[in-house]
Amino acid sequence: MTSGERRTAIVDAAAELFAAKGFRGTTTRELANNVGVTEPVLYQHFKTKSELYNALLESKAHRGPSAASEVLAPFIAARDDRGFFTQLGLGILAWHLDDPSFCRLLMFSSLERHELSELFYENHVLPFYDVITGYIKLRMEQGAFRNMDPLMAARAFAGMFAHLGTIHSIYCPHGPSLDREAVTGQMVDIFLRGIHIPGS
Repeated sequence: MTSGERRTAIVDAAAELFAAKGFRGTTTRELANNVGVTEPVLYQHFKTKSELYNALLESKAHRGPSAASEVLAPFIAARDDRGFFTQLGLGILAWHLDDPSFCRLLMFSSLERHELSELFYENHVLPFYDVITGYIKLRMEQGAFRNMDPLMAARAFAGMFAHLGTIHSIYCPHGPSLDREAVTGQMVDIFLRGIHIPGS
């Protein structure tokens, strides 16, 4: 392996162990054994376990919440509400279902009150909500959405998809596959239209 390939292999192995045992429950010896290197070789790439943990979070972040702005930009420019929320919902589901080990890792991180959990929240989750609330505010100003707390609306939408993603990735990892397009279409429709029949 090249140095870069070995570093990537270490990060991938760390993802599995941290997701299974948490940050505190994973030892550097286990990390080294899992990737097939000695501990001194591990330390050549990462001086501390925290440094490795941080590299893992950063390697995953480009596919996570912080990537939303670029993906959603065309829908924002077109003021395409259904397209915006459909793409957003699919992205949230993909984040939970395509890499469930990372979701478990973040849960462990939060439960262990690891400082890097807070950094991930500040650097990736908050900017993610800024994108959603920014769009909702814009559409409120344009008269397309009724007046409401945009952050509350953003959390309500993200919560629907995050809950569904968590149920399938954590509790039913080997259950029937989810029809993401169909489910997303239904949930976006519920969000945009509500469930109350007008005039009733």
